[in-house]
Amino acid sequence: MASMSVIGIDFGNESCYVAVARAGGIETIANDYSLRATPSCVAFSGQNRLLGVAAHNQMVTNMKNTIHGFKRLLGRQYNDPHVQNEIKNLPFNVQNFQGQIGIKVNYMNEEQVFTPEQIAAMLFTKLKDTSEQALKSKVNDCVISVPSYFTNAERKALLDSAQIAGLNVLKLMNETTATALTYGIYKQDLPEVDDKPRNVIFVDCGHSSLQVSAVAFNKGKLKMLASASDPNLGGRDIDAILAEHFCKDFETRYKINARTNPRAYLRLRTEVEKLKKQMSANSTKLPMNIECFMDDKDVHGDMKRVDMEGLCAHLFHRVEMTLKKCLDDSKLRTEDIHSVEIVGGSTRIPSIKQLIEQIFGKTASTTLNQDEAVARGCALQCAILSPAVRVRDFSVTDLQNYPIKLVWDFSLKEDGECEVFPVNHPVPFSKMLTFYRKDTFNIKAFYNCDVPYPDKEIGQFVIKDVKPTPEGESSKIKIKARVNLHGIFAITSATLVEKKDNPEEESPMEVASPENGSAPASTESMDQSAPPENGEAPEAEDKDKKEKKKKSVTKTVELPIESYTHGFSQTLLNDYQEMECKMIANDKQEKERADARNALEEYVYDVRGKISDDDDLGAFIVPADREKYVKELDNMESWLYEEGEDCSRHVYVEKLQGLKLIGEPIKTRKIEFEHRNSALEELAQRIMLSQKVTGLYRSGDEKYNHIDSADVSKVEEAVNNAVKWLEDNRSLLNSCPKTQDAPVTVALIKEQCKNLEQTVMTHMNKPKPKVEPVPEPAGDSKPDKPEEDKPADAQNMDFE
Repeated sequence: MASMSVIGIDFGNESCYVAVARAGGIETIANDYSLRATPSCVAFSGQNRLLGVAAHNQMVTNMKNTIHGFKRLLGRQYNDPHVQNEIKNLPFNVQNFQGQIGIKVNYMNEEQVFTPEQIAAMLFTKLKDTSEQALKSKVNDCVISVPSYFTNAERKALLDSAQIAGLNVLKLMNETTATALTYGIYKQDLPEVDDKPRNVIFVDCGHSSLQVSAVAFNKGKLKMLASASDPNLGGRDIDAILAEHFCKDFETRYKINARTNPRAYLRLRTEVEKLKKQMSANSTKLPMNIECFMDDKDVHGDMKRVDMEGLCAHLFHRVEMTLKKCLDDSKLRTEDIHSVEIVGGSTRIPSIKQLIEQIFGKTASTTLNQDEAVARGCALQCAILSPAVRVRDFSVTDLQNYPIKLVWDFSLKEDGECEVFPVNHPVPFSKMLTFYRKDTFNIKAFYNCDVPYPDKEIGQFVIKDVKPTPEGESSKIKIKARVNLHGIFAITSATLVEKKDNPEEESPMEVASPENGSAPASTESMDQSAPPENGEAPEAEDKDKKEKKKKSVTKTVELPIESYTHGFSQTLLNDYQEMECKMIANDKQEKERADARNALEEYVYDVRGKISDDDDLGAFIVPADREKYVKELDNMESWLYEEGEDCSRHVYVEKLQGLKLIGEPIKTRKIEFEHRNSALEELAQRIMLSQKVTGLYRSGDEKYNHIDSADVSKVEEAVNNAVKWLEDNRSLLNSCPKTQDAPVTVALIKEQCKNLEQTVMTHMNKPKPKVEPVPEPAGDSKPDKPEEDKPADAQNMDFE
């Protein structure tokens, strides 16, 4: 394979897109079905897994084992109210798996339970494989999109999924930010860095959620100003309302309840989705027909756009609230907004476009590809971060969607807390906090607002090996709290600082009493500007501090941190990774088995059809043998659909080789027969040309007067031999029936032709010897013609 490729993955609830950064720009990769969208579907069968399009295609027939909608289950517990609400609409078996979510399926003819993270990893395996097939190169580094409202738990779960699939995630990129980067990087007319920025609103309404962001652009950089979202408002919610409407309608008119039949309900959801899309482009009454819907009944319904808007009025009100919240949080006035860009399938709905115009005072603009913008932004970010690709740099400053506070509680029976990252704070970012402690202590991190997750706690961090100073006082502990490139919070380092200097030289910021554990003595910000590519920025300290450090002797000791946060343990990740590798190997083995079976089946049909035709292979086998072979092919077909339905690969290969022992010689006879005359004709032509060359020599042609007669004799001998060989074998071939192998092959005829040509070339194509010019006597030389008499060659003249 060629060099490494970097990709961007838009991991959607309904479908995924993969884009790659190439020399010619950003390209969206098509999958093995030549589609750019790969459904977020994973299906299981008795022999293997089906991923993407193949899984989606058999969703109706294999509902219990086709998993979809799992993105919304990542990083959550089984008893989470959100999960309980989701699984009401999922046709497959979701169960309590030691407090976690377990998805029960029938795989390899036995019941198995997978986590949503494992299912997501299977989809990533497919996307990785699709990319490698399309790019003809190894794929390792990637950037994956993540909804801006995802919490630490969900982000960590997504990283775990990517790790199980063997992907190295350079960044989890908020979908809103990825869209903004796609818009900004190609704009040549952005204001200069020192000028007033261009403010653009992005509205992304997809299958299951709504996200709105305000972004400030300058040349070569973007800064997220605000972000608002409704995690439970998307195209599927409109589908659910329409499906419920038709369920009631069919119950009244046809006396059938679609809710009781999962397959019928799934078909209804598919049809109302089509109807919704048609209503976006058409305001007249539109029909909906489903044949053999339930109980052998055909059903019919219709709806107008205005009816749909009435049924979904409460959803559009929520859209309005989210748009207004983003505008308020951004502190922009409508006149400060340059434009509003829309992406995501559900933004095509006219009511949503009207709300955008009302609130932002701008007509919704569709500069970006509404389906592929996020994947393209991720691919661009991956190219910027990866050392493997050279791309124009573009600075991206993201923001923290939820405020984060730290809480600590100690033996003094006092609670301490501090909001380290307020809402909309730039990220990635680090902050240093200084504590004074004598012993091991805990810090807990929480979201300091309502989040779309039942537990606000991010994690607990235990700072160990803390010891008092030699004087028995509290030691100074410096702690780095960081929100990284992925938007994940952690306490990344803890350092014990031992200072041998006067107390007056302490930083004036550190004002907490050594005995009081109620608050950190100070917080120092880091990453004031966008960080370097690795996401880490040097610690910012002022000059006075540096000078004081020179005067004082300090010793720092790294302290161990025990973190209790979300995500799988490394041991579990390794186990899941091993399971995934086994499943990949099994899928490959099953594909080879299926390919071998298909090859055998194809051979049976192909040869039987041709051998029965007297104008095809039938003419090259004697009737008795033909009858026997056709019977053998018929028996093979019966075997394939009975006991041969599920055999190992080598069985099919052996059976195919057995059939080919008879079939291939027949095919060879036909090929030989078809190409024989042209080969004989070619040899005859070569003989005639050779005879012509020797004839010219014998007639005294000066072109050949330098050739030795012995060479000519050799050529004449070769020609005579070829003539005899051709006459003998031509009569032999004419008397040979089609049903027998020819005594002389086309390859042998061509070899005769080649040998004759080689003989002629060797002996008759010798170059003429060079004649040395006779030197003229010295005194008898003639004067040269004057230079001007020579004709001027324009190409050889020098023009000063």
